[in-house]
Amino acid sequence: MAEIIGVRLKKGSKIYYFDPEGKDFKKNEPVIIETIQGILYATVEIENKILDDEKIDFEIKPIVRLATEEDTLQHEKNLKKEKEAYHIFIEKAKKYNLDMKLIDVTLTFDLNKIIFYFIAEGRVDFRELVKELASIFKMRIELRQIGVRDEARIVNGIGVCGRSLCCATFLRDFQPVSIKMAKDQKLSLNPTKISGACGRLMCCLKYEQEAYEELTKNLPNEGDIIKTDKGTGEVLSVNVLRQTIKAAIRKTEQDIPSVEFFNVSEIEIIKRNKVVKEEINLEELKGIED
Repeated sequence: MAEIIGVRLKKGSKIYYFDPEGKDFKKNEPVIIETIQGILYATVEIENKILDDEKIDFEIKPIVRLATEEDTLQHEKNLKKEKEAYHIFIEKAKKYNLDMKLIDVTLTFDLNKIIFYFIAEGRVDFRELVKELASIFKMRIELRQIGVRDEARIVNGIGVCGRSLCCATFLRDFQPVSIKMAKDQKLSLNPTKISGACGRLMCCLKYEQEAYEELTKNLPNEGDIIKTDKGTGEVLSVNVLRQTIKAAIRKTEQDIPSVEFFNVSEIEIIKRNKVVKEEINLEELKGIED
């Protein structure tokens, strides 16, 4: 068992968990935290909460301290500096003809470092840019190239479910997602329907995959030959969630097949159809899978 609180660095950003060290924190209270980026200003999103050890798969660091009014004023000044730095970066990147898109700027609370997050098609030689930025800001400069998933996490947005993106709210790490997951869940392989805001496969495909793998263990595939009390026949379709099968059944080879529905417990698979033909546009699917 461990006590934690959840904090956000910016409105709509993901939640980070910290050890309150026995102190009670209220929602929206400002706190000072230490991360791999440095000392940062954050706001409490989740009040003191007890978690079971098996649910904790991440390191929990202690809160540095509760933020003061002076800290809040300093944070507001830092936000203004971040906006100024954003425009300066774009201006200087154009000066050096660098093909890069700036996504976000983070200034550490102690003014020790400023981090620029950007995306680019390939490698970018930004050594001259860093030198000029260092001469302007008089602090450590870090340029961090990120991918499209990280861009979505930082920018945030609304998913097809109508809620804020998972990566920007509660997901701590990106999990591998594959086309096979969409196929197992009987989803349309239309890229526009299974892609997230980042253009990659939706992270939520991973959420139900384990359940679908369990449910499909004893199910036949379309085209399999099955045996039932009403005769033998070919599987036409499968409903994974309801655990039902639609099949064309005939008692003898001379009979005209009739369409029947069965529960998985009412059938016996006697021949697997190893080749399943699917109309998949591989060019359209290229690039949306990890």
